[in-house]
Amino acid sequence: MMQSIVFLLVLGVAFWLAGKKFMAIRRNILLGKDEPDTVDNGLRWKNVFLVAFGQKKMFKRWIPAVLHGFIYVAFLFTQIELIEIIVDGVFNQHRFFRPFLGGFYTFLISIIEVLSLGALIATFIFLARRNLLKIPRFHKSEMDGWPKLDGNIILYLEIVLVFCVFMMNGADEVLYNGGHSHANGIAEGAVGSFNFAITEHLGPMLFGGMSTGTLEIVERIGWWGHILVVLAFLNYLPISKHLHIMLAFPNVYHAKISSRGQMQNMPEIMNEVKSMMDPDAAFADDGGADEELPDFGSKDVFDIGWKDILGAYSCTECGRCTSVCPANLTGKKLSPRKIMMDIRDRAEEVGANLDSGKTEFIAEDKRAEASELTAENYDDGKSLFDYITKEELHACTTCNACVEACPIMINPLEPILKLRRYEILTESAGPSEWVPMFTSIENSGSIWAVSDARDKWTQLIKDENEAS
Repeated sequence: MMQSIVFLLVLGVAFWLAGKKFMAIRRNILLGKDEPDTVDNGLRWKNVFLVAFGQKKMFKRWIPAVLHGFIYVAFLFTQIELIEIIVDGVFNQHRFFRPFLGGFYTFLISIIEVLSLGALIATFIFLARRNLLKIPRFHKSEMDGWPKLDGNIILYLEIVLVFCVFMMNGADEVLYNGGHSHANGIAEGAVGSFNFAITEHLGPMLFGGMSTGTLEIVERIGWWGHILVVLAFLNYLPISKHLHIMLAFPNVYHAKISSRGQMQNMPEIMNEVKSMMDPDAAFADDGGADEELPDFGSKDVFDIGWKDILGAYSCTECGRCTSVCPANLTGKKLSPRKIMMDIRDRAEEVGANLDSGKTEFIAEDKRAEASELTAENYDDGKSLFDYITKEELHACTTCNACVEACPIMINPLEPILKLRRYEILTESAGPSEWVPMFTSIENSGSIWAVSDARDKWTQLIKDENEAS
């Protein structure tokens, strides 16, 4: 009875704390502008099953894909034991599914143990890859400090989780062999074996000489260790790159699936061009001379799309995008991974300030009419340009290599283009070498600064035809 009370208390507190963090992340994502999906749901669901659930794009690098596959599949299957632990904690029914599944239960737990062993081996290999082999994409400047520690912490938690699984199953095995099992459907004194693939042998080897009381303690340490690591992991996710475990699925569903070369339309520019093509429509516009001009592109998280912020929170920080970026490979400052990390960091900063409720973050021109801080009146004097330098933005070749490389269909190019648009169209700035091109396009409709009209060749052909 006491165990059930303590268990429910721990479970409730853990879910409440995690719920608050996940709701804050949802709020931060929705700080971005609305971007509706425009392509049929069938193709989107196909991507979810193939890319997010099926890990299709991971296999462009098959060695890490196989290792990641062990951890991923083990994570899915261990939810069976997690459900059993929750049932046991609430109703005191250890191994609740065993009487109902019979021999299939033994098969399931054996599969979990085999996958867990594979995940353990993969975890040690991943630790070596990150810390000993010095793979370049794991040692870029943006990975210094917390990102590097974060990548290791999750691997340490994985090791603890696997050891807890084997402790619980191994001690259970020895208890059952001695007629002391408290598993559901097994009478006191019943002697037998669970016949789990690994702990059938590992349990007696490690715990065979222990007393019944010690075995029960070991089994409960494994049991409590398993659920506590899971709950710690649940609360750790919101501050970790491993949030992609949950957000990869919605990110893939909402990912851009139109042509890679297609830029997002700006209605303000489109309407301006339409008015230029139709003078009557331009003169019919009643807009006053003092009408405020719109901002083009994006300056902060409020201006980029919520899908871009979702992609930032979904980023696995694997560095595949940066490792194929031609700008980064030639020594330029741009790292597509850093772009997404910067967007997430800025969204986190804005969210934390909003949670603080400090009126100092209310925009000066709105302080007279607003007494409470909201996303609509927020202004801390900073923007994404305080995180992302213009040098980084200018280095992008818009080749889409980063988009193609991402295993969960994050699109770093979209926010880069939006920030560029703001710099060029709103600030009238940009690299000095780009200015002649812009001027030429504005004057002659051509990127080449030539004195002749762009369509002069058609007049020449017309004159030749008339002469003949």
